[in-house]
Amino acid sequence: MAEWWDNFEAIVTKGDNIPIVAMLFIVGIFLSWGLNEARRNDRLIEQGKRDQILKDMQR
Repeated sequence: MAEWWDNFEAIVTKGDNIPIVAMLFIVGIFLSWGLNEARRNDRLIEQGKRDQILKDMQR
């Protein structure tokens, strides 16, 4: 494979960097979850169901 990939893999798989790589995936998951919730809340507001947002959050 390309030389840059070998260097990238050597850096990412070092013991000290594994938690950082895992953190990047976790941040991505929670970011997508938050954006989906925001989109859903915007749809509820457009439908005039603003009170439903708070009820859903309290479940």
